[in-house]
Amino acid sequence: MIARVQTWWTILRICIEERLVYRGDFWLGTLMRFLPIVTQIFLWSAVFEGMAASQGTSGAGQQIAGYTYHDFVAYYLMTTITRAFSSMPGLAGSIALQIRNGEIKKYLVQPIDLVGFLLLQRVAHKIVYYGIAFLPFAFVFYICRGYFPGWPPADVMFAFITSLVFSFLLGFFLEATIGMIGFWFLEVSSLLFVYMLFNFFFSGHMFPLDMLPEPWRTLVQLTPLQYLAYFPSAVFLQKIQGHDLWFGLTVQAAWVLFFIVACRVTYWRGVKRYSGFGG
Repeated sequence: MIARVQTWWTILRICIEERLVYRGDFWLGTLMRFLPIVTQIFLWSAVFEGMAASQGTSGAGQQIAGYTYHDFVAYYLMTTITRAFSSMPGLAGSIALQIRNGEIKKYLVQPIDLVGFLLLQRVAHKIVYYGIAFLPFAFVFYICRGYFPGWPPADVMFAFITSLVFSFLLGFFLEATIGMIGFWFLEVSSLLFVYMLFNFFFSGHMFPLDMLPEPWRTLVQLTPLQYLAYFPSAVFLQKIQGHDLWFGLTVQAAWVLFFIVACRVTYWRGVKRYSGFGG
């Protein structure tokens, strides 16, 4: 047990050192990530001003699905954090590529677990990314602090951090499961494209999901995608409270467990049918 912990710690440390090479790219990329928010601020400003003009009221008092103009801006800012936790660019494609090229066989003959190794790589990436990108995040959120009502209570903050951790695990194991399909279909790019399309719309990245009318709102909330962006953001903004908050965390944890099992079973079944040739 101690030897295994030392092995995983060595892998994590090496992965962190590798990611530090990209520290300048992380810093600049974080600032660039916020640029689309500027267009969203102007867009929703125009929407609320148009509503106010048509009704002869103040734009500041207008609400859409319980969201004020400031709420919308704060929501989009929060989704930049939640999406950074849950997004796993290139994960599924790289797994399928390793299967297709035969690189997967090194994990079958060496005492390193593929899923555990990839998970440590992503953990290292997030540690370095947020360590380097903290200042750009702090700068942007300081400028936009007027859009937030303030820090949530301690219990809500705890729930928010927990939901971020779950969103990271959910995003990793969901995409890893898609990548494992490469054992049966050597090319998963089309499947991945469909997943990313649904992810973009139904994770809450474009708009708060509670804006959807019924029955679409209920149907979307039955999927795990809402826990990748919408749910943690809504928790921080206290749009989800009380029983709904803790029930949502429980369901999110259940989805994480489901995809952990799905990923492991898919990998186990895929290895059984895999054939590797050559040196």
